[in-house]
Amino acid sequence: MRHLIEPTDLTREEIEQIVALGEDIIANRAKYSEACKGKKLATLFYEPSTRTRLSFTSAMMELGGNVLGFSSASSSSVTKGETVADTVRVISCFADIIAMRHFKEGAPLVASQYATIPVINAGDGSHAHPTQTLTDLLTIKREKGRLDNLTIGFCGDLKFGRTVHSLIKALARYENVKVILISPEELRLPDYMLQEMQENSKLSFREVRTMEEVMPELDVLYMTRVQKERFLDDDEFERVKNSFVLDPGKLLTAKKDMIILHPLPRVNEITREVDSDPRAAYFRQVENGKFVRMALILTLLKWAEEQKAEGAAPRYAEEYEVNGHECHNHSCISRTEDVDQLFRREKDGSFRCAYCETKAR
Repeated sequence: MRHLIEPTDLTREEIEQIVALGEDIIANRAKYSEACKGKKLATLFYEPSTRTRLSFTSAMMELGGNVLGFSSASSSSVTKGETVADTVRVISCFADIIAMRHFKEGAPLVASQYATIPVINAGDGSHAHPTQTLTDLLTIKREKGRLDNLTIGFCGDLKFGRTVHSLIKALARYENVKVILISPEELRLPDYMLQEMQENSKLSFREVRTMEEVMPELDVLYMTRVQKERFLDDDEFERVKNSFVLDPGKLLTAKKDMIILHPLPRVNEITREVDSDPRAAYFRQVENGKFVRMALILTLLKWAEEQKAEGAAPRYAEEYEVNGHECHNHSCISRTEDVDQLFRREKDGSFRCAYCETKAR
C-alpha cells in the first residue's frame, strides 16, 4: 500500500505527475467532478487546523466523494486511551483513504503500518507536512514556470517549521536550486537537516541573519512565523523580531517577479500592506492546496486499486530496523504509544528514529 508520510515517499517523477494532474484539474474542473463518487475520505485531525482540514474536505467534495472524521482529539476515542494503530484499523473499515494531522511526530507513520487504506500525513508535530510541500511546488510551478534554477529564501522559524523541512527535502531533487536560510540563531534549521543538505550535491545553501542582505537575489521568499514562545530570553526576541517582519520597505530591492509564499496562518510577520503587492502569492497558494490535494487523493486511490492484486505489503519498509535503541524526543509517538522502536541506519553507522528523525544517543 502506498502512503504519503514524507516528501521522499514520492520520486521526483511522481511529484511532477501529481503537480501536472493538479494543473489539469485547474484547467478542467468539470471533468473531475465525479472522479471519487462513492469514495470516502476520513480526516483524522488530532490538533486544530483551518486550511489543511478544510482543503482536504473541499478537495474530496469537488471530486464527488464524501468526508467523515473528527477535527480534534477531544472528539475522538483518544480521550479513552485508544491508540493510533487501533483508530486506523477501525477507520479502515469505514473509509477509502485517510488524511491525518497529529501533534506527535511519527503518528502518521504508525498509522500507515496498520491501515489497509492509503494514509496521508497532513502534518505531524514539527516533523513533516508533505501536502503543504506539494502545494508549494504547484504554486512555484504556476508562478515561476519551473522548479529548477531557483534561489529560495526561507525566513523565520526554521527549527520547528515542518513546512520548511518538507519543502527543502523535495527541492533537493531539482537542479541548480540555491537555498538561503534566514533566521535567528535560536531558530536555525536543525543539524540533521543541515547535514542532509551538505551531503546532497545538487543543493547549495548558506545561512544569514537578515532578509535585507539577500533580498535582491531571491526568486522565492518563503516566510514563516517567528514565535515568541520559542525564546528563553524576552529581550533577545525583542531584539530580533523586526528583522523577520516583511513590509513594503524590505521589498524595494526585491526582483519584480519574485513571489512571496507563506504556509499560514500569519500573525505579524507579513504586514497587511504587502497583501496588495502582486508578488504576494500566499492566498493563491491556499487555493492551489485544494487542487493538489485533489490530485493526490486521485493518485493514491488509483495506486491502491492497482496494488490490490499484489497482496499485503510488509509492515515496515526495508530501510527500518527494530533494535535496542530508544528515541529520547519527547514529541515522538514512540514515547507515548506502544510501538516498535524503529530506526534508520545512517551512512556513518549511526541510527536515526524512523518516526521523528532524532539521532539515537
